[in-house]
Amino acid sequence: MFDIDKWTEIYATVKKHKLRTALTAFGVFWGIFMLIVLLGAGKGLENGVVKDFNVAKNAVFVWTQRTSIPYKGLKAGRFIQMTNDDMDAIKREIPEVAIINPSTSLGGTFTVSYKTKSSSFSVRGDYPEFRQVEPILILKGRFLNQLDLKDKRKVAVIGERVIEVLFGKNANPIGQYINIKSAFFRVVGVSRGTGKGEDLIQNAQTIYIPTTTLQQTYNQVNKIGYFAMTPKPGIPAAVVEEKVKQFLMSRHKVDPKDLKAFGSANIEKEFREVQGLFTGIAAFSWIVSIGTIIAGIIGVGNIMLIVVKERTKEIGVRKALGATPWSIISLIIQESVVITGFAGYLGLLAGTGVVALIDYLMTKYEVDAGFFSNPEVNVPIALTAVLLLVFTGTLAGLIPATKAARVNPVEALRDE
Repeated sequence: MFDIDKWTEIYATVKKHKLRTALTAFGVFWGIFMLIVLLGAGKGLENGVVKDFNVAKNAVFVWTQRTSIPYKGLKAGRFIQMTNDDMDAIKREIPEVAIINPSTSLGGTFTVSYKTKSSSFSVRGDYPEFRQVEPILILKGRFLNQLDLKDKRKVAVIGERVIEVLFGKNANPIGQYINIKSAFFRVVGVSRGTGKGEDLIQNAQTIYIPTTTLQQTYNQVNKIGYFAMTPKPGIPAAVVEEKVKQFLMSRHKVDPKDLKAFGSANIEKEFREVQGLFTGIAAFSWIVSIGTIIAGIIGVGNIMLIVVKERTKEIGVRKALGATPWSIISLIIQESVVITGFAGYLGLLAGTGVVALIDYLMTKYEVDAGFFSNPEVNVPIALTAVLLLVFTGTLAGLIPATKAARVNPVEALRDE
């Protein structure tokens, strides 16, 4: 493979037919280039969509609606109120649940004020487990803790928009007191959402306080708005979703067939559907690119057939002087691998460069392209592309090499 004479011959052959070789090799170049760019773009699209999942990817949410079927003397249209007791019962009776966060919101019309400034914001009661189900960043201070819940402390974690409106954009609100519906809360933390778009805006104008404090302060004793949960490792989210809903139906005397009494969202199911979509996109990219590469292989194979035809007399002389069939085959295959490998490697570099440039520009200029973010080419794909180059090069030279090995020296010497 590293015989200097073989490399010299390959160089001479390529140099003799530069345009023909370049045009044929372009098919391989374009196939690899398309593969890398399409897969990189698909990954960018996947990254953009996954960023919208600003909750745990196996999270389950369960909330109440109104019953639609009469049951045990109870009329249809009944509203169900979930309670702290339901949370304790779920922890006790459904071992598949790893984390449960009972959340409730402060409803009605009210304002939040600090000194002379006031505005309307969302106020919700949560547990410390909230961040394990719906991750948020803490920019300053801390989040809610168990002592806050136990002692029903009047503390609050506020979003960036709340700071901007009540305190000023660059102010430090930690330790200050804000008035929420005639009750004063000490600010202990500043939060930022991990999603984007509407989710990010919503978090920026949300105030988090302990659930127990909200229940006691605003006359919502023992009331829960919804449960956010994650299953234990190895347990499908669908199992938790179904068991919790059936359990709550039993506790609140709801017909097991009443599908409207409890609403739910299974993030794991949605995430798998999205992953399936992008697996299909990746498969389509491979099919399109491999089709182009095959066209390039055929072109390279045709070139090698022409080379064998042009060098028939030379090959006959080699065989007459004692060259083995393998030495003839290896020469042709090596030349084919060099052409496809060089062209494909340039395609790999060009495709990776384009994907890296797009990623660099989007990062540098903080471009928000919606569902497209941080395109990338991972190492396994690059290695697979390299192996594909070697394989295609060997395949392209196999038939011409076999034909060359079968050349009859006597007839070859007569060839004009």
